[in-house]
Amino acid sequence: MSKARIYQPDKNPMQSGMGKADTWVLEFTPETSYFTDGLMGWNGMEDTVREISLRFPNKETAIAYAKKQNLKFEITNPNKRNQRPKAYADNFLFDKVRA
Repeated sequence: MSKARIYQPDKNPMQSGMGKADTWVLEFTPETSYFTDGLMGWNGMEDTVREISLRFPNKETAIAYAKKQNLKFEITNPNKRNQRPKAYADNFLFDKVRA
């Protein structure tokens, strides 16, 4: 079995909320590379383990699952976002500070 990667996915850039941002994902890295079909020119892969994506409620559960299944894994910790509090009224200030 190939190596697994445990990470917390980014929030959806099309939404302003942080829904489903607290889940952790375990995915497998492919053992073989893509190949190009000679007839149609499409890319393909014979390694179907790449299609498996498991979701967990927290990092500890994902690590426990990987250890129980005797998987080699690496953990990628998320980068913390620096959110500045803003007010709607700031859009209409005369002397705005442009960031």
